[in-house]
Amino acid sequence: MMVRTIGGRSVRPVGLGCMTLSHGYGTPPDRAEGARLLHAALDAGYDFLDTAALYGFGSNETLIGETLAGRRGEYLLASKCGMAGVDGKRVIDGRPATIMATVEASLQRLKTDVIDLLYLHRRDFAVPIEETVGAMAALVQAGKVRMIGLSEVSAATLRAAHAVHPIAAVQSEYSLWSRETELGVLDTCADIGAAFVAFSPLGRGFLSGAVDADSAFERGDIRAGMPRFQGEARQHNARLAGQLAVLAAEAGCTPAQLCLGWVLARGSHVLAIPGTTKLRHATDNLAAADLTLDAALLAAAEAIFASGAVIGERYPAATYAEIDTERR
Repeated sequence: MMVRTIGGRSVRPVGLGCMTLSHGYGTPPDRAEGARLLHAALDAGYDFLDTAALYGFGSNETLIGETLAGRRGEYLLASKCGMAGVDGKRVIDGRPATIMATVEASLQRLKTDVIDLLYLHRRDFAVPIEETVGAMAALVQAGKVRMIGLSEVSAATLRAAHAVHPIAAVQSEYSLWSRETELGVLDTCADIGAAFVAFSPLGRGFLSGAVDADSAFERGDIRAGMPRFQGEARQHNARLAGQLAVLAAEAGCTPAQLCLGWVLARGSHVLAIPGTTKLRHATDNLAAADLTLDAALLAAAEAIFASGAVIGERYPAATYAEIDTERR
């Protein structure tokens, strides 16, 4: 069984992104179904769960806290601060007082005394990163957080934050069709000894074949507003995903496993946290870390998504204005 480390703690390379159980991709599963998946995931071997104060405006943390209250020692718990729901709206706020208050509320919802890994969900450009990270460091000193991380940041921001307090992990979107982290932060994580945690490693379900290229998204599905999922771009990108599916079938694995194998091959410090609402997908994803996929296969998968092959940005312009990542 392959393992990797975050801040010195060993976990399996594939963790579970829990957002979709409460938020993001249309109607989430009901509470009982979400609870069943969480228990089944731990039973299957997952030992790294990722949530956030934002997801379901707190309901995702509540689901994890209430469902897994008796199993807290079985997994590394990651959550995020700095972006949350306020009066029904998503708000980015990196002020120290807000960070402290958000974490206190998260601890109550998660029914735990300590969060293993606390990420800054988004950088607040109105607050110096040193001040925000300083507040997170104070939470470590208080014993309420064990490690701190950042999400969707540039290499420069990562180094500035790391100068204040060791950064254990950076979480950003990374997959065969989202490669911006290769412009700096992926290598910087390796340089400073931080893990890199890839969210949406399956292209938000599109590369795994879980998204029908012709069906309309449900109301509330954030993918409907992302340029690469719209119109002609979506149809073009579906043809690329189809090529990937053929390649995976020839290799005897699923498209999801091929995507995850490619991500994990990018470095020994790289982990992935695909999300799902279906146990069969969760089991399939977890098994990807233990498959042996040869370099030629991974290179062929990468070639399908060579520079310029994908049409459409991963975010609309308004979202790009909120994040600090490098862009091609």
